Amino acid sequence: MDADEMRRRFASASLARLGSVRPDGRPHLVPICFTLDGDTIVSAVDDKPKRTMQLRRLDNVRAYPAVSLLVDHYDDDWTQLWWVRVDGTARVLEAGTARARAIDLLAAKYAQYRALRPEGPVLEIAVEAWRGWSAR
Repeated sequence: MDADEMRRRFASASLARLGSVRPDGRPHLVPICFTLDGDTIVSAVDDKPKRTMQLRRLDNVRAYPAVSLLVDHYDDDWTQLWWVRVDGTARVLEAGTARARAIDLLAAKYAQYRALRPEGPVLEIAVEAWRGWSAR
């Protein structure tokens, strides 16, 4: 799979899994909504039910900003299998124009965000590497 195809498949996905590292070194994996903007990926803490808007993933990124995101497709027909992984460096945006632009980009992709714009922090991930595999 070439770089353009990895980007296309990644960008068209509705859900990614974000892997970050806890301050104690253990991995932390969560599903996220996201959008791709050039070589940047953004994801917001949205209004789905949570105990707090200050999530572990935010603390993890503040302590250790290296992250990975995975998008994949499974099918019982194994000739249809594929995955794309992005490795990058993340930062937390609490306010400002970059955060507002990220919310606009997310709202363009997700109807739920157009109806109820996320008010929480945004993760901004600078893509450093694309990796992928496809059965075809």
